[in-house]
Amino acid sequence: MVLEFKTQGVCSQEIIIEVKDGIVVKVEFIKGCKGNVQGIAKLAEGRRVEEIIEKLSGIQCRNGTSCPDQLARALQGVVA
Repeated sequence: MVLEFKTQGVCSQEIIIEVKDGIVVKVEFIKGCKGNVQGIAKLAEGRRVEEIIEKLSGIQCRNGTSCPDQLARALQGVVA
C-alpha cells in the first residue's frame, strides 16, 4: 500500500509512505529540511506502523506539529 499524505503546518509539503504487512517499507518527504527528513525516513523504514505512531506523535516544531508528527498522523490512517 502506498499512501500520499499532504502535510499541514510544516516545511515539507507531502509524505509518500509505502507500508507492507504493517511495516513501513519506504518514506519520502517532499520538501522540508533535507537532512532532518532523510533521517526521519531512514529511522522509520523497517519499523511497525504502531511503533512509529507511538514514538513520533505529538512532537512539535511549529504550528503545534512537526514533520515527525505529520508522519505519525499519516500512518494513523493506516491503522484506523
